Order: sequence, then C-alpha cells, then structure tokens
Amino acid sequence: MKITFLLTRRVPDVPSPVLRKVCALLTRRGHLVDGWVPEDRLLRTDTLMPEADLYVLKSHTEAALSVAGVLHDHGAVLLNSFPACMFAQDKITATARLRAAGVAAPATWVTGDLSRAEELLEVGPLIVKPHRGHRGAHVHLVRTPAELADLPPVPAPAVVQRYVPGPGEDLKVYVAGEQVFAVRKPFDVESFTRPGRPVAVSREVRDLAAKVRSVFGLDLFGVDVIESPDGPVVVDVNYFPGYKGIRDTATPIADVITAYMPTEAAVS
Repeated sequence: MKITFLLTRRVPDVPSPVLRKVCALLTRRGHLVDGWVPEDRLLRTDTLMPEADLYVLKSHTEAALSVAGVLHDHGAVLLNSFPACMFAQDKITATARLRAAGVAAPATWVTGDLSRAEELLEVGPLIVKPHRGHRGAHVHLVRTPAELADLPPVPAPAVVQRYVPGPGEDLKVYVAGEQVFAVRKPFDVESFTRPGRPVAVSREVRDLAAKVRSVFGLDLFGVDVIESPDGPVVVDVNYFPGYKGIRDTATPIADVITAYMPTEAAVS
C-alpha cells in the first residue's frame, strides 16, 4: 500500500529523526512510502485527486491543511482525519470543544481588537496568542493595560485566555494510539527546539489525554498541559507533534499508521 506524508519545510533541510525511523519501519513492512511539501508544488485544486491509500498530515501550515481538505473531499483517507486536524488547529474551536466536553481548559475569548480585552485584566493576567499559531510564536503574557497596549502585532483574530499559574514548566503529553508519553520543559519562544526530559505519566494525565482524543478523534497528537494548583489544564492540542524527548516512539507511531490504513487498497 502507498503512504504519502504531507510535510513541512524544515530549517535546516533535514528530515525529522522520528519520521525517518517511522518511514523506515513502514517500508520494511512492505509499504511504499513517500512525502512532499504542498508549498513546493503548483497544485490545481479541482483536479487534485488521491493517489495514495493513506495520507498522513504531518505539516501544520495553512497550505498543508487546505490541501488535506481537498483530498478529504475527494475521498482520501487521512491520518489524522481532516476534520480532527481542522478543529485542533483552530484554538477558538479547540478550546470551545474542550470546555464543552468538560475538559479543563482556560476561559477563552476571541477578538480582532485587543483593546477590548482590557476589562478582563481586572480579574487577572491574560495570555494573548494567534488563533492558529504554532511553536509558541506571538504568545504573550499580559498583566497590565499598559502591557496590552504595547503588545507587538498579533495575527488576527487573537485568542485571549485566562492565565493559568503553574510550576514554571509545561507538561508536553504525546499520544500514539493507546500509548501516552510525557516530557517536562520550560516554556519560551525557543522551547519547541528542545527535547525536554521524559517523566512518568500519571493516571490523571492519562485520563485527560483520553478525553482529548475522544473530543477530537485524533490518533497521533500532543497536548500541552499546565499543572495548576487545581489540577492539569489543557492549553493547546496539536495533531502529529514532533515527539521530542521521547525514545522509541517510532514503533507505536508506525503501528497506528498501519492500523489506520484501509483493509482494501483503492490505489495499488
């Protein structure tokens, strides 16, 4: 069976170590594996038809998500599914879905005019970020009206969330099917480049990951958690993350991909 990965441009231009191992495993299992970056092609949208038995959406760019949507409309099988990725990528819909399902997540507002959020500061600090941001870009902690007024431009619409106090480190939870892993690392604009240190996964966090999986229908995903005084709080959900800092994830990832493939290939 043919598996195609929708990839992102990497700087430097070297393959993801985890993805390289996953592709090697899939190839050894007898699958034809390839991948391409949507931004590197000229694609006509009305004639873009599935040519693989399974597409794996690894990129988080707008182009990749849109191309996945076109393929989805033409009957392609995608992992994770296009609707699941679409709802998870949008922090407005993601937070609304989490809170509606009873999952602990910050109170969230959306606006195209950040000055309207000033009144929220009367209750406490805020986190301001883009509604479709990634890798911590344009994320700001705001404590005062002056800080709000002095913010550098945030891509609109902006998401405004109630600040959740924690221990100073984020808990990054990675899920591959039924397997749950976690690392801890400080959050800053460069934290996505660092692997963090592996930690044990508590029953509470494992149950939280299961709830997130149920809310979105994701099979390969990551959850950013702040361990607040009131318990773990989900602050972000990402489809097919990098699994940085976790050893031996290639096999469970490859197992999920293999299990997800259609039993009868539409394309040989």
